[in-house]
Amino acid sequence: MSPLIFLKLLAIFVTIGIGWAAGRCKPFAGGEAARILSNAAFYVFAPALLFRATARIDLGTLPWQALGAFFVPVVGWMLLVYLQQRRCRAAAAAQPAVRAITASFGNNAQLGIPMAAALFGEIGLQLHLSIVSLHALILLTVLTLLVERDLAHAMARDAGTPASLSRTLLLTARNTVIHPIVLPVLAGMAWNLTGAPIPGPIDEVLQMLGTAVVPLCLVAIGLSLGHYGLRGAAGPAMLLAAAKLLAQPALVLAVGYGMGLRGLALAVIVMAAAMPTGSNALMFAQRYRSGEAEATAAIVISTLAFAATAPLWLLLTQWLS
Repeated sequence: MSPLIFLKLLAIFVTIGIGWAAGRCKPFAGGEAARILSNAAFYVFAPALLFRATARIDLGTLPWQALGAFFVPVVGWMLLVYLQQRRCRAAAAAQPAVRAITASFGNNAQLGIPMAAALFGEIGLQLHLSIVSLHALILLTVLTLLVERDLAHAMARDAGTPASLSRTLLLTARNTVIHPIVLPVLAGMAWNLTGAPIPGPIDEVLQMLGTAVVPLCLVAIGLSLGHYGLRGAAGPAMLLAAAKLLAQPALVLAVGYGMGLRGLALAVIVMAAAMPTGSNALMFAQRYRSGEAEATAAIVISTLAFAATAPLWLLLTQWLS
């Protein structure tokens, strides 16, 4: 493991540790402090980041073959986990979607970017940044649609009224579009299509807000870990971490290799799929108040285990190429 990646991992754990230590102090005691931080990230800072990223995507220069080899298996895996969890008839309506994001959404920004820069150079970093530019846009939009549909069904069931298809579709569409993740993405894409640059002062504000997402989420993970701990959530979290670190990159490797990708392109998409669970999983869990302890534990466990699994995937892609 390169010194740059090691330092990035260390910084992540130190920041989580600071949040955990703060959670042991009286002003931050209880789970509400973590939820407040997560809500701030979800409703204020993440929308600024997503709008700016979407508005600045150059759609004409994206490497669509490599992106297809990454997103088709990743979204397919996410949907498979979601459907499997729905068949288990989870107690909470949002739990299938929360577990699906925990098993599929990788830390491709704060850990993935320095990893790609250190291992693959400028060309590999450009491909990885293309993945990052669409990562939250695709995965969070799909999962938001699914979880809002499940919540609409649950509301109808709890009210004792038949689940009207038209009413369910209308409620799902409204809650999906008017959403702190989806709405800024749609607005950013609309701005992108105009071809106009974001005005300098506005862009500066968006950039400043966007840079706060990562530290806020990491501190929230520490606070949540201090509140929930790993007891009771370690078993499911280990399964979710294994799904993220082993099953998902294996699928991306199979699809990418089958599409004819070799060398640098194959290594970049497989390593992007092999990233540990990202902090957006906890943000999503706290937004819907479901599976917060599991998401927290899976983030910590998968990030620890990444130090062992990442070299294996890198060696495998080099051998196949």
